[in-house]
Amino acid sequence: MVMTQISYPKKLVIASRESRLAMWQAEYVRDCLKKLYPECDVSILGMTTRGDQILDRTLSKVGGKGLFVKELEVALEEGRADLAVHSLKDVPMQLPEGFDLACIMEREDARDAFVSNDYAGLADLPEGAVVGTASLRREASLRSRYPHLNIQPLRGNLDTRLGKLDKGEYAAIILAAAGLKRLGMASRIRSLLAVEDSLPAAGQGALGIEIRSGRPEMLACLAPLNHAPSAMAVTAERAVSRALGGSCDVPLAAYSVWQDSELYLRAFVASTDGQKVCRAEKKLSLNTMSQADAMGLLVADDLIAQGATALLPPR
Repeated sequence: MVMTQISYPKKLVIASRESRLAMWQAEYVRDCLKKLYPECDVSILGMTTRGDQILDRTLSKVGGKGLFVKELEVALEEGRADLAVHSLKDVPMQLPEGFDLACIMEREDARDAFVSNDYAGLADLPEGAVVGTASLRREASLRSRYPHLNIQPLRGNLDTRLGKLDKGEYAAIILAAAGLKRLGMASRIRSLLAVEDSLPAAGQGALGIEIRSGRPEMLACLAPLNHAPSAMAVTAERAVSRALGGSCDVPLAAYSVWQDSELYLRAFVASTDGQKVCRAEKKLSLNTMSQADAMGLLVADDLIAQGATALLPPR
């Protein structure tokens, strides 16, 4: 039997958005790769995406999640970069032809964080208090549980959002806890929202690495960074979202955790006003990515059977 030996690249270029959080993520992956392959020259190609440039409208109105990854994919396609690092909640559920999600790294805290300079939690906010969020999922959850609050859109990178809070434009804002923790800003978190109150988005808190298809040497190079439990959990979540056409204009959540040897997946689809919500969950013992994907499809079927399609925008 002839063994095919894979030669690891001597040079790697990581494509990344230029926001502080995105660069932290790229630098983290760079450092992991340098530790694995000390002789490899690993550099970062910083880029500004359309999602970073358009800040006066919500993502659902300007093109959705793909606005954060398109320019990075062009860099991969043109050979200017070998891999792109993404926050998985920003990655469309179906990648364009010619691209693969090579690995999913160990997940950070997936919960949403309540951030305020004056209040300890959502229950402390007075009637009419302005709460900022960029997510229809969070908006629907907030409108359902706290109808007396004034939910307003909030765009921009992490520092921009915190700056708007500090200027008094919002009484509180809701952010992903993972980003704050990664940037050493956990002290800004006044409280973490229980998943029962704000179920996370598919892939929230996880980093994914995208490559061009047909590069087995890159798959082998990145394999040690893949965290199988996180990858299976996120795969199940993304399958739910993919089956329901998940995008920035769909108030949809999907979140799974391991409980002993079983994966516990919960999901919901809601109307934007939070008045109508379909929920589904499933717990299964599984061992492969294909089983995780199938589990997500089962949960999506359950949501559809409950009438979730009526809550979704036409495709």
